[in-house]
Amino acid sequence: MEHMRKLWTIVLLATLPACSAGGEAPTAEDPAASVPAASTPTASTPTTGAPTAKAPTARAPRAPKDVATGLAVPWAIAFLPGGDALVTERDTARLLRVTPAGKVTEVARIGDARPGGEGGLLGVAVKDRQVFLYYTAEQDNRIVRYRLGDDGLGDERLLVQGIPKGGIHNGGRLAFGPDGYLYATTGETGDRGLAQRRDSLGGKILRMTVDGAPAPGNPFGTLVYSYGHRNVQGLAWDTAGRLYASEFGADTYDEINLVRPGANYGWPVVEGKGKDARFVNPIVTWSTGEASPSGMAYADGALWVGTLRGQRLWQVPLARDGSPGAPVAHYTGRYGRLRAVTAVPGGGLWVSTSNKDGRGSPRPGDDRILAVATS
Repeated sequence: MEHMRKLWTIVLLATLPACSAGGEAPTAEDPAASVPAASTPTASTPTTGAPTAKAPTARAPRAPKDVATGLAVPWAIAFLPGGDALVTERDTARLLRVTPAGKVTEVARIGDARPGGEGGLLGVAVKDRQVFLYYTAEQDNRIVRYRLGDDGLGDERLLVQGIPKGGIHNGGRLAFGPDGYLYATTGETGDRGLAQRRDSLGGKILRMTVDGAPAPGNPFGTLVYSYGHRNVQGLAWDTAGRLYASEFGADTYDEINLVRPGANYGWPVVEGKGKDARFVNPIVTWSTGEASPSGMAYADGALWVGTLRGQRLWQVPLARDGSPGAPVAHYTGRYGRLRAVTAVPGGGLWVSTSNKDGRGSPRPGDDRILAVATS
């Protein structure tokens, strides 16, 4: 395990909300910066009087191995039945198929995608032989469904359009929950007020059927599942079905939130932990220089979070009740910026680098997908 010299703030879930507001970060999503030295995070006293189960001790993962190299900003990974994975490249708009042995083939190039800034071909999710993509189009961000066949993608169907787009904060993560519904994360594109507007799709977590309709039980009868988000790029569920989201802060705090339907997570009124009862507090916070969290997965009793500016893989052990133990950093600075983190069926993770995204320093073989054994 790596040890960190800087003090970390770990905030256990409370009924109180997120912290004081900060200004927009100069380069928004994850400004390039020198990598801080590692330190050991420490847990704070719980902010509620309720008993909390003891979080498990983090077990260090093994050294990663290359699955595929020579990629260009692999943004998202979703596994197909049989063990191959679909991988999106943000800036080329290519959808790739990657085998466990590392063979890479192009499935399709999404012609309606318009890469630029933090937008492009972003999220991917798979259900049976249906493929769901989130991409930045000419006027908006949208979610589109396809059928995967022997000749590539077919039966294109537009599910959601009108998600705000911008040079920054486009969200973009797609994932199916244990309830069988599709979840999508959106950003507020730098227009902070969108996060608090329930009539806007910006700055939200959305929940929908495979046809793009609001899922039954959504709190407002719309696609909106939760709101008050700045830019969520990670979703994961634990074995109890609890949903967690990783979120970029502005100047001070990045976050992991335990997501509840209809809850307001405070942006732009608060960033991090606060004392306004209208908003829900994050369960973990980091300084923005140590994180800038993107993809996230749950495996072996922990959340695993890839970070961009922080250039490390965070392991956050969870207790049975979902409360976090002290996060532990792995591979700090070794692989550069880490973007996608996806649990592999059968165990372990695939993690992608993002060193060619305009804010990193590409290394020989970048960008790459790494296989990480977590047990």
